[in-house]
Amino acid sequence: MTAAHPTDALRDAVVLVTGAGSGIGRAAAELFAQRGAAVVAADRDDTGTETVRLIEAHGGTATSVQVDVSREHDVEQMVHAAVTTYGRLDVAFNNAGVAPPIGPVEQLDPDSWDRAQAVNLRGVWLCMKHELAVMVPRGHGAIVNTASVAGLVGNPGSAAYSAAKHGVIGLTRSAAAEHGRHGIRVNALAPGLTRTRMLRHLEEVERLDVAAAAAATPLGRAADPREIAEAAVWLASPLASYVTGHVLTVDGGETCA
Repeated sequence: MTAAHPTDALRDAVVLVTGAGSGIGRAAAELFAQRGAAVVAADRDDTGTETVRLIEAHGGTATSVQVDVSREHDVEQMVHAAVTTYGRLDVAFNNAGVAPPIGPVEQLDPDSWDRAQAVNLRGVWLCMKHELAVMVPRGHGAIVNTASVAGLVGNPGSAAYSAAKHGVIGLTRSAAAEHGRHGIRVNALAPGLTRTRMLRHLEEVERLDVAAAAAATPLGRAADPREIAEAAVWLASPLASYVTGHVLTVDGGETCA
């Protein structure tokens, strides 16, 4: 069998990206489109429409959907829209997330905890539930979930986020074990510091010293969203055809020490 060339490995695939309105999600949506995929750009507000405009301006194919991934009806309609528009669903990149509440465990309030779990963990589960429902009958599909380095190690001051991202990794591995026999691969990304809207929020609102955190990594900087997107697209593509249940760490060496 001849291996797919990196630039056409996803040609004509139908790809759903959540959190596609900015950051890693937008970068991934644009990159999937550049590789020849039709993209469904989903986000909780209308920022997905700008992602579609950027894709179409470069000759790509895309449509946008508004979704709150913590609401099952929204997620069901999102997947239905993808299948109705393009006839099937080949790839899903479940990337939507919200910034963590900051503070020690004993000071977290229940509403902040619940919101972090609702989007960052329940949202991934709901997306997978409805994506798998249309992938399993076809015996084909690839799912990539955005976890975090906070899902690999303890994250002092951000227990709610860390708990959710640990959960995403467990969910990913469980689904991979369940659905490999159905021809479906399920993997996760564990990004480190990345220049996104969420990181700006942590820097400006929560007073995180991003410069110091970035300087402390072996590569000495934060990632550009495109660098994380490249990893997501690889995991989703046939180039990673024998990779499932894996957590790909893309953190500039943050967790290697």
